[in-house]
Amino acid sequence: MENWQEFTEETIAALLEDGSDPDALYTIEHHFYHADFKKLEQLAVEVFKLGFEVTDAEEIELDDGSLAWVFDAIREQSLDADAITADAIRLEKVAAEHGIEYDGWGTYFEDEDGYELDEDDDL
Repeated sequence: MENWQEFTEETIAALLEDGSDPDALYTIEHHFYHADFKKLEQLAVEVFKLGFEVTDAEEIELDDGSLAWVFDAIREQSLDADAITADAIRLEKVAAEHGIEYDGWGTYFEDEDGYELDEDDDL
């Protein structure tokens, strides 16, 4: 189990230190993966019922060459560390109940004009 409070606070601090807009709404993406599509699909339904937008599952190749299915649970919200941490803890628990790996959360840099920057954008 990851220390989600510490991870969340460090991530938010790094975003703000880099100049991300503290007042913006952020796309928070929680990541899940598993080799069994049906098990992952069952979790996606449950996560949707918890109020998250759920992306379509995609098949990917892991570092060890094995294949897995992945999806993200998405919520638009402010950089509220307590709320993000609570979601991470709850989603990790729900994933574990289904035997699914919860792979943490991420978001994107937001400039003051509301534009999301990702790794492909030049700063």
